[in-house]
Amino acid sequence: MKKYPLETAVGIFLCFGLLLIGYMTVKLGHVSLFGDQGYPLIARFTSVTGLREGSEVYMLGINVGRVAKLAMDQEKQKAVVEIRIRKGIKIYADAIAAIKTEGLIGDKYLDLDPGGAGEVLAAGGTITETVPPVEIGDLIGKYAFGEIKKSEE
Repeated sequence: MKKYPLETAVGIFLCFGLLLIGYMTVKLGHVSLFGDQGYPLIARFTSVTGLREGSEVYMLGINVGRVAKLAMDQEKQKAVVEIRIRKGIKIYADAIAAIKTEGLIGDKYLDLDPGGAGEVLAAGGTITETVPPVEIGDLIGKYAFGEIKKSEE
């Protein structure tokens, strides 16, 4: 009754390979199959240059979430960043959100100082203290054209 042993082995190998490809796609693409297990917070910046949806959110050097959405508040002339923080992570009312760069010319990420005073921000809460990204090109231009003075001691 062993009529098609080679075809069966190839079929099993192919199914296993497709399952592995699907698993890697979900893991590397940061896709959540069963809903996002976190809560949203809002931060408003004067500039979000280089930040994008899916950028990582770090607190104390540990990944605690992702940037979910970027929008613009026309009335207040601010960029609105919606972030999703993992459940169990507490962010307080005096938290500070800063856009930083990985390395010298790496990707941008959001760095949170969790604060410690006041109330814990609930889902949909707003981080009021924000720091926009430092533009490396602007700093280099200022230094090259002598706008940055050396301190004399």
